[in-house]
Amino acid sequence: MAEKKEQRRGLGRGLSALMADIEPEADVETQSSRRPVRTLPIDQLFPNPDQPRRSFDADALQDLTNSIRSKGVIQPLIVRQRDGVESQYEIVAGERRWRAAQAANVHEVPVVVRELSDEDVLEIAIIENIQRADLNPIEEAAGYEQLMSRFGHTQEKLATALGKSRSHIANLLRLLNLPDVVKQAVTDGKLSAGHARALVTAPDPVLLAGQIVRKGLSVRETERMVREALNPDAVPKSKSSSKSTDSASKDADTKALEGDLSAALGMKVSINHSAGKEAGSVTIGYDSLEDLDALCMILSAGR
Repeated sequence: MAEKKEQRRGLGRGLSALMADIEPEADVETQSSRRPVRTLPIDQLFPNPDQPRRSFDADALQDLTNSIRSKGVIQPLIVRQRDGVESQYEIVAGERRWRAAQAANVHEVPVVVRELSDEDVLEIAIIENIQRADLNPIEEAAGYEQLMSRFGHTQEKLATALGKSRSHIANLLRLLNLPDVVKQAVTDGKLSAGHARALVTAPDPVLLAGQIVRKGLSVRETERMVREALNPDAVPKSKSSSKSTDSASKDADTKALEGDLSAALGMKVSINHSAGKEAGSVTIGYDSLEDLDALCMILSAGR
């Protein structure tokens, strides 16, 4: 328990408040004693006017309505009192539940009332949107970018708090470097996140994206096209030559993993796969004997 609290230290107030209220907990008695849940009439609740997400999937909302009609609202909404208005509350997290409860003709819903600033509310709204399953990769990446640029969160803190891997967050953030046309194709579902990751290193991602959509290419075929675009003068040679070429033009995931390991160790890391095999090698470069000592300590600590 102490370790869990330590992980959350340093997060923004909005992130801490949201994670405290939406994480599933086995000990309901402890939960209610720490942050009491109360019920409020549904007509005393109002949506956040600055909610960054405006559209709600109709099918998903209908499923939630059916669930609430059958079992009620299980997870409390997070609300704050509206400025200067008694008995009225602004929804901080849980607008979908509020809308579905209305559709299910539920008159009261469970809430947790919190004192939060406008900045906290915006932060929570972004995080809640990220946790929804229907976001496309570009929307999700934009949410991470906002949390990092506006609220100073690091990739590590977001990964811990949101239950994502750091490499997942890092890979999605790289998609924001793509041209708008390519990002729109991802948003429209014409390209997958795998296609987009491969195009990040392409010399002309717009041209290649058009070919992928037109020909219905797979992610693997896209990666091959990007390698060929990066090495236009390369011609098929012997097996040993093709191994060397594949090694020189690494796929986007391998490069991202190299970046993650380099950031974690503070040293240059290179990953080389043997073509067509599971095996490969990892090379770590160090600039001084102090770096070598530090690396030895890190490797020894993992035993």
